Amino acid sequence: MAGEPGNGQFDDLRLAEALRAGDVIALTEVYDTYAPFLYDYCHGLLRDRVEAAGALRNTLISARAHVARLGEPDRLRGWLYAIARKECMRRRDSPNRHTGQEAPEADDDLTAEQLARREERRLLAHSALAALNGRQREAIDLSVRHELDEVDLSGIFGMPLEETLHLVERAREDLAAALHASLIAQNHWKDCPSVSALTESWPLSPQTSASLVRHVASCPACGSRDTPALPPDRLLSVLPIAAIPADLRLDVLTAATAADRADNRRAIAAWTEPFDEYGWPLPYEPASARTRDRSPRRRGPVLAVAAAGIAAVVLLVGAMSAFGGDSGSNASSGRPAPGGSGEGEPTGTDPDPSPGDGEPSPSTSSTSKSPSPSKSPSPSKTPSKTPSGKPSSTPTTQAPQPPQQPGQLSVRGCEMDEDDTCTVVVRAIGGPVSWRVTGTSGALEAGGSGHLSAGESAGVRVTHTAELCIGHKTGSVSFSSGGSASVSYYC
Repeated sequence: MAGEPGNGQFDDLRLAEALRAGDVIALTEVYDTYAPFLYDYCHGLLRDRVEAAGALRNTLISARAHVARLGEPDRLRGWLYAIARKECMRRRDSPNRHTGQEAPEADDDLTAEQLARREERRLLAHSALAALNGRQREAIDLSVRHELDEVDLSGIFGMPLEETLHLVERAREDLAAALHASLIAQNHWKDCPSVSALTESWPLSPQTSASLVRHVASCPACGSRDTPALPPDRLLSVLPIAAIPADLRLDVLTAATAADRADNRRAIAAWTEPFDEYGWPLPYEPASARTRDRSPRRRGPVLAVAAAGIAAVVLLVGAMSAFGGDSGSNASSGRPAPGGSGEGEPTGTDPDPSPGDGEPSPSTSSTSKSPSPSKSPSPSKTPSKTPSGKPSSTPTTQAPQPPQQPGQLSVRGCEMDEDDTCTVVVRAIGGPVSWRVTGTSGALEAGGSGHLSAGESAGVRVTHTAELCIGHKTGSVSFSSGGSASVSYYC
């Protein structure tokens, strides 16, 4: 079972329609069909068997409550993964989350010689995957091991389809380069002093793996060396699968059907909201981000050429299940890809702003990164004064104007995807503001200061400095006003 949680044909349409009809037996079928794969995915994000079990339970409860929203019932499986990811992100954000109990590996009936051979290939796979960032590893895992297509990934990540295609293709290219470098390190380390110095321990750490890839690309001897044709999907099939607890089935089905748990089910279903117009859950937002004033999510239509683009992306790559540590080929179905930047969207410190209250969106500097190309930036409203009439030809005596009251500083965080930088936006509300960066938390670096007139905004460039970390991380940038902007990054 190692490394191949997804395989076979799934009767998504029939199961979705049965769930919509309220068929209790359908929930049992959904569990038996999808639960082992969803549990492995949740465990990869949460690295704890207790949290993974809770995430799976809540995923199926929420799916049963919201299945009528799903516009394309034949995409039930990808939709379940989108709900599972949002639930896992919510749990990772909790200060009371359970930690430290990883699930055992699903058993394989292998001989001692087969186990030793598998372990050697695992070390190679982990060394190659270490060169990828967390989002790339997760995309590879979902694409290859769980056999989800780019349209599904678009809904799971809350990214436009064109960005998802680029993410998967870039991950495939980076993994191929990392696998080539790892094979050189494994088999030819004696031939190059630099490789020998980089590979003193095995498997390679993320920092060492990235350094090795750069070396191989620049070294004439290493770069020209041929390595065996080892399809990445075969290599990554040796990665472990988290064994789903045997007693979880009864626990999930009881929680989903018991009459005395109806209130609990309603609360769980509410955690998955809101949904987009296609019935897919919007990416999770940290608690501090839910009160900010956001421009509405916008969708761009799936271009006709996307179908050809998806057909061209043949994924012969895999991923390790420890990818978490922040959509088939049916792209021509006509569903516009969900937009948005994901669970780490910018945060604001405005006191409880409500959507549509007319407050202008901040203007970003030329270095700021748009969350997605399918979004159209909201036009910034600049204060203008319109004279009521022509000035009088005779001088008049006017009372002195009262001094302008100081304003408040509003800050909005940012999320780094494949880049190592993003831009925090600061804006003056209600009057002029002097500001400066007073510090950062997490592996982040930022600085700057300035003065803003009322309604004016500026950008603060943030860079992550972590050299050795895996998965989704969150830090913050603090300002002299007392405000703090959340920054998410993958490494």
